[in-house]
Amino acid sequence: MTQPVSPPLDSSTDKVPPARPPAWRGLLIHADVRTLSLLGVLAVLIVIGGITKPDEFLDTRNLQLVLTQASVIGVVTVGMTFVIVSGGIDLSVGAIVALASVWATTVATQEYGFAGILFTAVVVGVGCGLVNGVLIAYGAMVPFIATLAMLASARGLSLQITDGRTQIVTVPSVLDLGERDAYVLGIPPLVMVFAVVTVIGWLVLNRTTFGRRTVAVGGNPEAARLAGIDVRRQRLYLYLLSGLCCGIAAFLLIVLAGSGQNTNGNLYELDAIAAAIIGGTLLTGGRGTITGSVLGVLIFTTITNIFALNNLQSDVQQIAKGAIIVAAVLVQRRTASTT
Repeated sequence: MTQPVSPPLDSSTDKVPPARPPAWRGLLIHADVRTLSLLGVLAVLIVIGGITKPDEFLDTRNLQLVLTQASVIGVVTVGMTFVIVSGGIDLSVGAIVALASVWATTVATQEYGFAGILFTAVVVGVGCGLVNGVLIAYGAMVPFIATLAMLASARGLSLQITDGRTQIVTVPSVLDLGERDAYVLGIPPLVMVFAVVTVIGWLVLNRTTFGRRTVAVGGNPEAARLAGIDVRRQRLYLYLLSGLCCGIAAFLLIVLAGSGQNTNGNLYELDAIAAAIIGGTLLTGGRGTITGSVLGVLIFTTITNIFALNNLQSDVQQIAKGAIIVAAVLVQRRTASTT
């Protein structure tokens, strides 16, 4: 028997299709574009500040002040980024900062010194985050409603503790952290804490299972559940993390202001959300970067500083922030449509 002869390969139809680049490469390119865009905006702001007020804006002390002010809201933004990436929201961060700062600066707490103030601020922040997490993860409450309730409750409790008065810090070891003598190589201690929190946040989000679970929960909670992720427990951990960041930020604010007030942290929730959005974090969840959020914080803090140096009214500043947020969301939508 003769073996059937297979037809010759047609080189025009049997070509091996070219390999498609991995999906992560496209995401990396878009991430780099967003980061470079944010760096460009920050560079433009620095140029504007240098032109309008060269002697004041470019002064070393003013730049140190900008970084110090960015540190407090920056720590809050790191926690907020995790929450938003998971598809949630936390409207109570500013109120938690206020409550932690006034609780940590009561006369009874200050008797325990530096450790007592730091411990109280962190415990209050984590405690509030625990309440948020339990209500949202296990109470099936909408994050918007649960954190809005915490916002009102924490503000009311902080007002009750202070009775509307400012609580002055009298612990020297706490106050000394805000002095120039405590700077290391010209870097304020608060900026160092912010840098450490940022690095840890970046590593956790990008290099750990916890970070991958956070992204998975934000991208598709049902798929994450079917993949074996305990979605409720993950959400609880995320709000605990947000509360921890608020407690740390409250301590930094105590060092910066030397006091505790029930008005502390006013509108921090809006600033943190805005910084995360312009940094590339999707409000729908599933994507976000710590680097972008930090650059967003620096951009907003620089805008505030430039407006203050030029004696411009705060309403114009808010309009500028709003325009930046709208532009960032439009860029996000355009980027998403091209991926």
